Amino acid sequence: MNKIADMLDADLKGKVCLVRMDHNVVKNGSIKDTMRIDATIPTLIHIYRKGGLPVLMTHIGRPFDKKTGIINISEGDSVLPVVQYLENKFQLRGLIPDCRAEGSSGITDLSPIGKAVQALKKGEVDFVYLPNTRWFKGEEAKDESADIFAQGLAAFADVYINDAFGSWQAHSSTYNIAQFLPSYAGLLMQKEIANLNKVFEPKRPFLAIVAGAKFDTKIGPLSSLIKIADKLILGGVIYNAYLCSKYQLQIEGVTNEDIEAANKFIQDSKDYLDKIVELPIIVENTGIEKRQGTRELDIKTLQPGTKLNYVLDVSAENFTRDEIKKVFLEAGTIFVNAVMGYTALYPEGSMAMYSLIDKCSNAVKLFGGGDTIQDFKEYLPGIFAKAQNDPSYYFFTGGGAILDAIQQGSPYGMKPVQMIVRAEG
Repeated sequence: MNKIADMLDADLKGKVCLVRMDHNVVKNGSIKDTMRIDATIPTLIHIYRKGGLPVLMTHIGRPFDKKTGIINISEGDSVLPVVQYLENKFQLRGLIPDCRAEGSSGITDLSPIGKAVQALKKGEVDFVYLPNTRWFKGEEAKDESADIFAQGLAAFADVYINDAFGSWQAHSSTYNIAQFLPSYAGLLMQKEIANLNKVFEPKRPFLAIVAGAKFDTKIGPLSSLIKIADKLILGGVIYNAYLCSKYQLQIEGVTNEDIEAANKFIQDSKDYLDKIVELPIIVENTGIEKRQGTRELDIKTLQPGTKLNYVLDVSAENFTRDEIKKVFLEAGTIFVNAVMGYTALYPEGSMAMYSLIDKCSNAVKLFGGGDTIQDFKEYLPGIFAKAQNDPSYYFFTGGGAILDAIQQGSPYGMKPVQMIVRAEG
């Protein structure tokens, strides 16, 4: 039997605690939403209570160009806004080591981290926050530089704590680092995994709702999810690609690659396709910059070969139909990783769906994905605020992490999580 190594079991007194967070909430130098930061605060408080010395780190944005190998360092991707938020919220003194890159290959000189840690040990600051991890050479590398970076970080710490559920990819600061230090799961990581178990051991019937802009990135998780769910609803471009494949439609903006992925999904899932609940009324628009030429269409009336303009939403009417409402209201668990349409122009489909989900008082309601939660919060602020204190709701900090775990077939399937699992017995 395996279990997550719990930071509550770790001796942290006087120990330098290197903590990987998922504070990827900065865009163009400003914090978009503090939800992910706030979710990690219990871990930070526990470290202080146990006498630990916190050294925090996160990635922000995508400064690493995978094609060229160039790391673009920009103040817009700095951790400074996060540090300022923590300082102001708790009246703490933070310090960002003055690590500077030479050229375009990222930061290689880690010595400023050592100086910052010494200041932390002397009590001159309350926490250290490393620069954006993706600014460092080796963070996203697939060669020996990943271990070199991890070993360099480990030299400054006594304990590693992973509290970055949303950072599910096996990078140096989430995966390699755990080879070189005693490693534990943070309190948020443990909470996320406990709730993720509700997907794998759901209260039934289990309704899963998934949407996205690219079918090929979701085909793996969807192929796994349709096997464990009782009902599956698709939205966004994923649904459009599915409709193109099943009904031989042509929809503007749906690529051949998406249709091929949908074809594969349908073929691979042929024994489970009766689980898919189709939302029959779709919303067509002539462009994607403004609402124009809008019309609602019933997919059942469309002939093979029909060419459509951009399908940017599903109609809110779908969620008033008895057969659709029945699926929602009878559900024991509802997992949502979905924005039903292009909400910049058409938020109505998502709003109607979230409103219906809120009426499912007997269901466990699990939401994942930044766009999903942000749109819920923006378009239905009253319901969202109420949901924060409703134990039937849970909002994950990472949508991609959930889908990766589903594809792996276990809440412990993500590689960074595997590194903090301990064997028992």
